[in-house]
Amino acid sequence: MASCPTAFFCNHAATAAPWSSSRTGTRRSFCRRSSVKTTINAKLDQKTSLKYKKLGDSDLVISEITLGTMTFGQQNTEKEAHEILSYAFENGINALDTSEAYPIPMKKETQGSTDRFISSWLKSQPRDKVILATKVAGYSETASYLRDNATVLRVDAANIKESVEKSLKRLGTDYIDLIQIHWPDRYVPLFGAYSYDFSKWRPSVPFVEQLKAFRELIDEGKVRYIGVSNETSYGVMEFVHAAKVEGLPKIVSIQNSYSLLVRTHFEIDLVEVCHPKNYNIGLLAYSPLGGGSLTGKYIDINSEAAKNGRLNLFPGYMERYNKSIAREATIKYIETAKKHGLTPVQLALGFARDRPFVTSSIVGATSVNQLKEDIDAFLLTERPLPPEVVADIEDIFKRYKDPTIF
Repeated sequence: MASCPTAFFCNHAATAAPWSSSRTGTRRSFCRRSSVKTTINAKLDQKTSLKYKKLGDSDLVISEITLGTMTFGQQNTEKEAHEILSYAFENGINALDTSEAYPIPMKKETQGSTDRFISSWLKSQPRDKVILATKVAGYSETASYLRDNATVLRVDAANIKESVEKSLKRLGTDYIDLIQIHWPDRYVPLFGAYSYDFSKWRPSVPFVEQLKAFRELIDEGKVRYIGVSNETSYGVMEFVHAAKVEGLPKIVSIQNSYSLLVRTHFEIDLVEVCHPKNYNIGLLAYSPLGGGSLTGKYIDINSEAAKNGRLNLFPGYMERYNKSIAREATIKYIETAKKHGLTPVQLALGFARDRPFVTSSIVGATSVNQLKEDIDAFLLTERPLPPEVVADIEDIFKRYKDPTIF
């Protein structure tokens, strides 16, 4: 198990650029499953600690695992959230991802609980050792409760400012390391939709206006860097172009779904923007375990693990994983894992870990035991996965491609 990340931050302190806050005048330096015994151990010369990478063009040096927190306040109590957060940071994770919309599923009654749980934990932590990422909601006609006076959410200057101010208050901090647009202001197919419907096009907030709003927050010291989430190649390119032409802040990251079950769109299209020789935008890959389906717990729908899983607890949630041939593909991946002496979690997380365009995988857990298994999968599974394992993965991929859309 990795040691406390303190040594890492000390070693990198010289390279982490300080930044100024015009608001405060201060300067800060930044630098569901049961546990299964691992059958493939690390090589003797392989470091048993998480690796760290720079996030795109930013000065954020981020661990290869980011802790996802969307269950806090829905499936996890405050005490449980604190235990998970502490375990994560004690074992090398230095980044957490939240959102003004959390916990998920979104509900007015629970909205903001995730941030409040993080805030109460953050009070006892050195703030400059935590990379805090959150999100401003995109266009929505149903989540107007996120604003004081709105009927429709937009990603315009007023909405962005109100979102950030409220997030800062809930989180109990005076700055956010990474603010992301949770989903676009314009129409795009989202969350399992697999085709673009021309009839749903609508006027949207100009990319320049969005970037100008974020620049103001950066200038005020309330935000360090900006990114996008659930975005398309068109959107990424428009943001990059607008920043270049207008001299505005460039997005440094993209947070999109990526796993053994969801690969094609990113690998064929969006991957180019991540290349250091192109735009050097870091991928924060969410759902590397396919909403938990790649753990194998939903194969037996009558098992306790399946009954307590999100796909069953919240009817209609992430149906693309249980109302498609994803289950069939998952069985094939589980068989491959077993063939090579791996657990399903080791295979799935090892695959995401090894992709050169993945900066960090966002991993959620509803218990410390789950998180331990996830971290162990990164640390103790041979790095990179052996060629014969990768070959078998690709054979399955050739047959199933992205099975969640069929």
